[in-house]
Amino acid sequence: MRLAAGPEDAGKRLDQLVHEKLPQFSRSRIQDWIKAGRILVDGRSSRASYVVREGQLIEVEPAAPPPLHAVPEPIPLSILYEDNDLVAIDKPAGMVVHAGAGVHSGTLVNALLHRYQSLSGVGGALRPGIVHRLDRFTSGVILVAKNDAAHHALAAQFSGRHVEKIYLALVHGAVRAEGGRIDRPIARDPVRRTRMTARLSRGRAAWTEYRVLERFPAFTLLEARIGTGRTHQIRVHLSSMGHPVAGDTLYGAPAKVEGYPPLGRYFLHAHRIRFRQPSTGQELTVESPLPGELKAWLAGLK
Repeated sequence: MRLAAGPEDAGKRLDQLVHEKLPQFSRSRIQDWIKAGRILVDGRSSRASYVVREGQLIEVEPAAPPPLHAVPEPIPLSILYEDNDLVAIDKPAGMVVHAGAGVHSGTLVNALLHRYQSLSGVGGALRPGIVHRLDRFTSGVILVAKNDAAHHALAAQFSGRHVEKIYLALVHGAVRAEGGRIDRPIARDPVRRTRMTARLSRGRAAWTEYRVLERFPAFTLLEARIGTGRTHQIRVHLSSMGHPVAGDTLYGAPAKVEGYPPLGRYFLHAHRIRFRQPSTGQELTVESPLPGELKAWLAGLK
């Protein structure tokens, strides 16, 4: 790939410029390519911090990332429900669902491979059994398929929007209405690529319904129901209302609340999921209780 540095690119770091031109690649991968001599400026190797000048030619030779292999790890799991087709896990905050973005161990997949002999292979070797995901610092119920048939059946329910997903979220500020619906498309933030945004007219359709459960002087506890499963959906939608989720500094929550201990996670919990058992069609509801650290934080507000 050949990139020409225009007037607007002068003065930018090399890694920054390439990331802006090729946002499909992470900045860390681009920095690895620079170190390996796969990115040249006017035919010469440079540092990631090299300051680009207008008119310079940047040549990029992408390389595939090294293959990742999920391995079993003896990590405890909390099981909320299990049958021959699936298992519902109570995922703690801080646990990544599967490897990627610099995380290669300590994931839910590592724990699942240690506990179960066989899981669905539909998602590939890196995501065995994974039908849907939760953000790293979001806790709660997540479904895992034990076989391919169950995986396909559950995936069809998710894509057909036949799965009811209920979350509990504590947000900053006083939400005016007792309930409502946010119906805004979600897209990658063009400026901060680690974020999503609901402030553009384009993006993937997404809706979130909410209702107030309890009010506090500076916070509101909400129940949120999502009909779509976009990246960071609840966090993005609530932030777009001016009410970021407590602890979610990426979307506008303060890092510290005066008079309260650090939360250390998002106050966002996947509380309940309703779906049909893949083999029998029986409707199942699985609930995850609010974790102790979130209960304690709520008690502090009172």
